Amino acid sequence: MPPLKIGPLTVDVPVVLAPMAGVTNMAFRRLCREYGIGLYVTEMITTRALVERNDVTMRLIRHHESETPRSIQLYGVDPKYTGEAARIIAAEDHADHIDLNFGCPVPKVTRKGGGSALPWKSDLFRDIVKAAVDGAGDVPVTVKIRKGIDDDHLTYLEAAKTAESVGAAAVSLHARTLEQSYSGEADWSSIARLKEHITSIPVLGNGDIWSAEDAIRMVDETGCDGVVVGRGCLGRPWLFGELARAFGGEAPVVDATLEFVAQAFRRHAELLVDFYEDELRGCRDIRKHAGWYFKGYPVGGEMRGRFTQVNTLADIDALVSELDLTAPYPGEGVEGPRGRSGRARRAVLPEGWLASRTMNAQESAELHEAELDTSGG
Repeated sequence: MPPLKIGPLTVDVPVVLAPMAGVTNMAFRRLCREYGIGLYVTEMITTRALVERNDVTMRLIRHHESETPRSIQLYGVDPKYTGEAARIIAAEDHADHIDLNFGCPVPKVTRKGGGSALPWKSDLFRDIVKAAVDGAGDVPVTVKIRKGIDDDHLTYLEAAKTAESVGAAAVSLHARTLEQSYSGEADWSSIARLKEHITSIPVLGNGDIWSAEDAIRMVDETGCDGVVVGRGCLGRPWLFGELARAFGGEAPVVDATLEFVAQAFRRHAELLVDFYEDELRGCRDIRKHAGWYFKGYPVGGEMRGRFTQVNTLADIDALVSELDLTAPYPGEGVEGPRGRSGRARRAVLPEGWLASRTMNAQESAELHEAELDTSGG
C-alpha cells in the first residue's frame, strides 16, 4: 500500500486509530505508537467546549511531544462553533489534522440531531464541513460518516460528495447505519461503492477490522485507500504493529504471551498515571481495560475482578506476580470481535427530523443552543 495522503500530510502506513471516548487519550495513543505506525486521533472533542476553553477539553486536545502527526476529532452541530474551533486549532498549532465526527450513534447525541443523525440535514452538514475547512486554513479536515439513519434513509454518497466539494481532504465510512449502532456485520460493499463515487480524495474504510488480515481483505474487496480501526485494538494496541507490517511498513514482531500482555497492561497504566499526573486516577482508568487485555488468557473471573479494583501500580505488580506468565498466546481465544456490540435499535432522533432534508427555524434554534456530551464513538 502506498502512504496515505491527507492534504499536505503523508502517513507512511494507511491506518487510522478511530476516536473512542474514554479510550483514545494521550496515554493510549502513545502506547499504540510504541507498537506501530499510523494516524492516531484524540477522543471526540465538543466544538463549543473547545471554543469556551473548558479545562477538561483543553487537557484532552494535548499531545505528547512524541506524537506526530497530531490529530484532533471535533464534534459539533453549529457551523459557527465548528469554524471557530477549527480556527483555534490551526492558529494555536494544536494539531496537524482535524477530523469531523458524523458517525456517533449514541442516543444522547443523535436525539439532538448530532453525530450520525446530522448528515440527513444536507444543508447543515454542508455548512459545518465548509466552516471547518475555512477555519482550519492549511490544516487538512477530514470527515467520518456512517451509511445513514437506516436502510431507507441512506446519506453516505451524498454526504461524501458534499464534503469533497467543499474541501475535505478525505472521508471515512463506518459501514453501518445509525440504526445498526455496532451490531451485526459491517457492509463493506458500501465502502466499495463510495470509492467508485469519490475519486479526488482518499476514502477510508471502517468496520469489523479485528486483525491485519481483515484490513488487507477490506482493501482488496473495496479498493479503499486506508483503514480506520476502533474496537479491534482494545486490549491489543500492538495490532498497529501487525497492520504496519501487513501494509509493508516496519514494526517489531510480537509474541503475545501472557507475560507480554501483562507488561503491556502495566505500561498502559504507567502512561495513564503520567497523563493524569495522578496515580489513583490513572489506575482507576486502566480498570476498564482489564477485560480486553486478558480476553482468552488463563486469567479467571475472580482475578479479572481484582484487576478492576486496582488503585496503585504496586497493586498491578502484585496481581501480575500471581499470573502464570508462561502461558502462550491462545490463538482463536483472543481473536475476533471485542468491545461493545449490542443490537440494532430504532434510531433516536429529534421529533420530525426525517420529515425534511433541510433545517427549519425551530430545529436551527434548538441545535444552536445544544451543548452535547462528548461521550460516544
